[in-house]
Amino acid sequence: MEYYNYIKSLHLIFVITWFAGLFYIPRLFVYQIEASHKPSPEKEILGKQLKLMAKRLWHIITWPSAILASIFAVWLLILQPYWLEQPWMHVKLTFVLLLYIYHYKTHLYYKQLQQDVVKKSSNFMRLWNEGATFILFAVVFLVILKSAINWIFGVVGIFVLGILLMLGFKIYKNIRAKNPDA
Repeated sequence: MEYYNYIKSLHLIFVITWFAGLFYIPRLFVYQIEASHKPSPEKEILGKQLKLMAKRLWHIITWPSAILASIFAVWLLILQPYWLEQPWMHVKLTFVLLLYIYHYKTHLYYKQLQQDVVKKSSNFMRLWNEGATFILFAVVFLVILKSAINWIFGVVGIFVLGILLMLGFKIYKNIRAKNPDA
């Protein structure tokens, strides 16, 4: 048990880098989609660079971080199996499952854009970018409060956050409509 805090620290580090990748990759998708509508040669130059950035982020940071965060999480559960009896942990693991679903769906978008297949709008990707934020809020509240009941207040907070993000998105969209370089 002496090394427990080292394993916990490594888990947290890789969760942070995983989320960093999940926060940034949809922004790159926004730029890739917007670049696909630009005239040549700007379209090709930007497209090539953004694909390379996305590839490096996805395969060097995001996927390895997801795998390592999960390995250290399983290790922690092996060291502290009683956590699996806690209701808050069941809810947390549900959100982790949702995070993996979000990650997988993001991977599908990544593959499409790497092949120059644009099926979603840049506005959709701006909204998609907030999916990981909602999951992060829920998991942090669950882990800190360690309560399956108090997480409801966290979820209400998430919905309030969602409303604020949507308002911010709408305001930003209006600003960009008036000034495309904003």
